Amino acid sequence: MKRFEYEITKYSADTFDKVVYFCSKSGQCSIDEVSKDQTRTLTDILNNRGSEGWELVQISFGRDGLMAYWKRSIKDKEK
Repeated sequence: MKRFEYEITKYSADTFDKVVYFCSKSGQCSIDEVSKDQTRTLTDILNNRGSEGWELVQISFGRDGLMAYWKRSIKDKEK
């Protein structure tokens, strides 16, 4: 049976000074008019974590930044 480990990481809004996203007063957030060059910071995070074997499960944007949910396979211990 395949096993996984999970990790949640947080990134402050300051990390994404080049990425524009909008949050309404009710807390609904979305990316708004992000140009290709503005997504470089997020691309770097995804590629760095991916090179460590982590797979992105979900990403949530909020007023203060974003939270990313990751998983990767765990090798079974030999008996």
